Amino acid sequence: MTSPKKPSRQKVYTLVVQIGRKAGDGLPKKATGAGLVIFASGVDEAEAVRETVAVLKQADTAPLDVTGYGTLEDRLAEGHEIDDEERGLMRRALDENAVIIAQMEPFYGTHPETETDWYTP
Repeated sequence: MTSPKKPSRQKVYTLVVQIGRKAGDGLPKKATGAGLVIFASGVDEAEAVRETVAVLKQADTAPLDVTGYGTLEDRLAEGHEIDDEERGLMRRALDENAVIIAQMEPFYGTHPETETDWYTP
């Protein structure tokens, strides 16, 4: 007899990650780094951040800073508009227990912190 499947405790979190330069990172030649919008699954935001940083390091990038924007429910409560494409990527991250890069914006200044307007949830 098979026991019923337990409901998953996983949730999807929206993260914004700033990455620096590293040999083989795949960023444009003159970029000084990049900002990534990521949907990552985890039982809590801390786990989603840990998994994201681990995946990005495996992909030969240099994560510098991670900012969490919470779950879909958190973002809706904050009044964020979330389109069907974003929701689909969030669903995929949950279904596949994955880290999904939804957007990548290269930085061309001397400091990524000077380009903070590129993502507004």
